[in-house]
Amino acid sequence: MIAELPPLALSGSPGQVVVAILALLVFASLTARLLRFTLARRQPHAVIDNLVSRINAWWVIALVVGLALAAGRDGVTLLFAAASLRALGEFFPPPPVDSGLRKLRIGGFLIVVTLQYGFVWNGSLVAYGVFIPLLAAFALPLAKLCASDARLWPTGMRDLRLGLLFCVWGISHVPALFALPGQPADGHAWLVVFLLLVVQLSDVLQYVWGKLAGRHAIAPRISPGKTVEGTIGGLLSASAVGAAISGVTRFTPGEAAIVALLLAILGFLGGLTLSAIKRQRGVKDWGSLIPGHGGMLDRLDSLCLSAPAFHYLLCSSLLA
Repeated sequence: MIAELPPLALSGSPGQVVVAILALLVFASLTARLLRFTLARRQPHAVIDNLVSRINAWWVIALVVGLALAAGRDGVTLLFAAASLRALGEFFPPPPVDSGLRKLRIGGFLIVVTLQYGFVWNGSLVAYGVFIPLLAAFALPLAKLCASDARLWPTGMRDLRLGLLFCVWGISHVPALFALPGQPADGHAWLVVFLLLVVQLSDVLQYVWGKLAGRHAIAPRISPGKTVEGTIGGLLSASAVGAAISGVTRFTPGEAAIVALLLAILGFLGGLTLSAIKRQRGVKDWGSLIPGHGGMLDRLDSLCLSAPAFHYLLCSSLLA
């Protein structure tokens, strides 16, 4: 049982993780520049140019997340609240040209996001765990039934539920890791680091393995770029990363590898689910906020399922 493991041992591990992240970004940047000079010969090259854009964006993402982590619980909560709000805006198509309707939607999103992340910041486990599921299951259908103006509901109930569950409820479980009891002063932050590194590196490594060895599409109608070889390589690599950074968690290396594999699989399924929704709408990306990546939701989709799973796995281990 995880709860029976020895106390969290952080000696040297955080510094090593930070150095490893910086080294990885520097190596990726240098490799991309080398490819641009040797293969592209300083000419436009779609694949290499996209790779450079992705790596440049990762530098910015790493800086922003690092500053939020340095600010602690407040910084991480505010960062992911803003990310959820942006993701909601990307998930729902623009309303008809009606300023009143637009203001109503924005106001509703602000209220829901503020309440959910307020519960998270306050550490109200039951409140942030059930608020949006209850809202999606009961409050929204009741409000639609009682509404006198059908224009207030231009978006289907299914989309409203999915949007709130994926973009707000799921993502809010990243800062909710700070609400877990029994952690040392910086233990919560390193749980966030473990989750983000494993899930996001799984995405990156699936992309890399797919480019290197991908032959067979895993879901050609939903995500043509994903391959069986790339997915397996990325999942196993993410599991190895989890084992390598197990020192920032309560897990042994073996347990960290299993947990990382679970998170990577859920990250893949979350991304695939949201890709299916994109295909239904006939769009490639949720937006263009992050160069080389797409919109905010394109970067967060792998956390929609993995973050709640990691949070409640840790909760169950503490209660065991």
